[in-house]
Amino acid sequence: MKYSDDKRIVMTLDAGGTTFVFSAVQANKEIVDPITLPSQPDNLDLCLSTIIEGFEKVKSKLSAPPAAISFAFPGPADYPNGIIGDLPNLPAFRGGIALGPMLKEKFGIPVFINNDGDLFVYGEAIAGLLPYVNSLFEKAGSHKRFKNIFGVTLGTGCGGGIVVNGELFIGDNSNGGEIWLTRNKLNREINVEDGASIRAVQRVYAEKSGINNSELSPKDIYDIAIGRMEGNKEAAVEAFRQMAEVAGDAISNAITLIDALVVIGGGVAGANSLFMPFLINEMNGFYERADGSKFNRLVQAVYNLEDEKSISEFVKGDAKEINIPGTSKTIIYEASKKTGVGMSKLGTSKAVSIGAYAFALNALDNKK
Repeated sequence: MKYSDDKRIVMTLDAGGTTFVFSAVQANKEIVDPITLPSQPDNLDLCLSTIIEGFEKVKSKLSAPPAAISFAFPGPADYPNGIIGDLPNLPAFRGGIALGPMLKEKFGIPVFINNDGDLFVYGEAIAGLLPYVNSLFEKAGSHKRFKNIFGVTLGTGCGGGIVVNGELFIGDNSNGGEIWLTRNKLNREINVEDGASIRAVQRVYAEKSGINNSELSPKDIYDIAIGRMEGNKEAAVEAFRQMAEVAGDAISNAITLIDALVVIGGGVAGANSLFMPFLINEMNGFYERADGSKFNRLVQAVYNLEDEKSISEFVKGDAKEINIPGTSKTIIYEASKKTGVGMSKLGTSKAVSIGAYAFALNALDNKK
């Protein structure tokens, strides 16, 4: 809960292709009602003036001057220098737009910009799933603690972010955690985002049901899958199963390298009761050797942190005391390797805001 008692205020923004959501955070909590404005994606002047307008409205509601501006914005971008590149969802941004420096000149305070996937997972590391899981281990009397977390957002796209030992991993080119560019297990010619996103669920449902209704949302398809709404139930279940298989494969590749807890957010997250069992099964699956024998896909056993029985097994320790050879001393040894996959504890937008807040204050403190 780093910065949970900090009195400094940071203005934030969650920038999407259609709307901008402005807020302010103090002590890890939003302190104003979010302000939503249209993003004006096709007109650069209108878009930039909207961003300024949003922050001015937030500032007018604050009881004290803000210490910084910190927010999520789509890439590609040179995030450390606040320069935004050519954006697919905001086509007005072309040729490099110095958004961060512009806001610094306008408001006279430091400005920090990052990818939404990065800030989402940073928020969950600061005040969401990571401290929640560690509290479970503490209550269970286990010595196990997690320090690293990988985050995935399943929504309009498929975003990702990495926190290692409490620090956000950005990468040398501001491209850390770009899971959307990994290969799609079910169709190796396309990327993960086309198999693990809102449009993927809609596409597979249309293919399997023979009903191409673009007005059906993932929520509608979920309701069909659980029998709450009329439609092709088998096709709806299959749409989420395929999404889970693609996402589970990609996440497995990521945590093979990172060895971390996993948190999921985004617009499809509300259907987790349907897709999580499929995703966990994928991650706990097997590889096959050339001779036909099988071995575990991951070194770690993967647990569903949305299932009470699975949580009970997850927090159960198997630590034992072993002798140090040649001495009379002993040491604690826990042989099991495990990780868990859980949904956002904060909600995606709030996690992004808290992540933006913590990133700004951490950067300010490190400059002192």
